[in-house]
Amino acid sequence: MRQASIERNTAETKIKLKVNLDSQEPVDIQTGVGFFDHMLTLFARHGRLSLEVAVDGDLWVDSHHTVEDVGIVLGQALREALGDKAGINRYGTSFVPMDETLGMTSLDLSGRSYLVFDCEFTNPRLGNFDTELVEEFFQALAFNLQMNLHLKILHGKNNHHKSESLFKATGRALREAVTINPEIHGVNSTKGML
Repeated sequence: MRQASIERNTAETKIKLKVNLDSQEPVDIQTGVGFFDHMLTLFARHGRLSLEVAVDGDLWVDSHHTVEDVGIVLGQALREALGDKAGINRYGTSFVPMDETLGMTSLDLSGRSYLVFDCEFTNPRLGNFDTELVEEFFQALAFNLQMNLHLKILHGKNNHHKSESLFKATGRALREAVTINPEIHGVNSTKGML
């Protein structure tokens, strides 16, 4: 089973996170930030993976540390669960419509970190979640999973829908990338490693 469990404790957050790429249950997200819990649940369900997250964060400051640190730990856990990446597709792309919004994610589990974030939010907050933290989360995820991650909102108006389309599309693209392909022998790279 491709799975990992990580605990990370700092002066700002205490995080326990478990991920399993080969199971869809359980999904249990408790970050203390309701909107972020909703987004992570969508990510896990559309990525068809088990994800358990428990966070005790400094929410009396704001939700920045909680969101960014979950991105760090989730990226580390996914990288650990993937192991040597033998047999995986490596690449994934997904377009997800959410009413008037169309979001796109394209990613490469290359072992190299890069984020392109072409998304604009016109509302600074959704519940107790700052919309600028969408980019912060995906930056932390991309750099700790060591993947190229390209996110784009092609069109849309509603900020909730924009965020939702990105989290769903990223889950779906990740599922495509981590799927074992029987036609791939070893790793999907001319270098012989990812």
